[in-house]
Amino acid sequence: VQLVESGGGLVQAGGSLRLSCAASGMLFSINAMGWYRQAPGKERELVAAISGGGTTYTADSVKGRFTISRDNAKNTLYLQMNSLKPEDTAMYYCAAGSKSYSDYLPLGSYYYGMDYWGKGTLVTVSS
Repeated sequence: VQLVESGGGLVQAGGSLRLSCAASGMLFSINAMGWYRQAPGKERELVAAISGGGTTYTADSVKGRFTISRDNAKNTLYLQMNSLKPEDTAMYYCAAGSKSYSDYLPLGSYYYGMDYWGKGTLVTVSS
């Protein structure tokens, strides 16, 4: 599975960006896709995820501002980011996994990171 992100950039606080992730390869094995982010000096965080059936998860830190979606016909994953804040500044990674969708959600004491990763796209939000 290959994942290629696009859409990052520099935006002012309050602005919007839409990230895209083009997926290719053995996609039949994928049960979940998601967006992670990692800011300098911070741990990687699952921002949003979506199951094959369209169930979504959004982290509390971005709930109401970020929306994950997918276009199965185009094999593309999106992250619409609105009302951006300086603390949203990070490298954003597209990821895909073959385990059960719920195995990737940080809702318990143990969860998995996804199996396939893109190279990331940088989002910088200025104040």
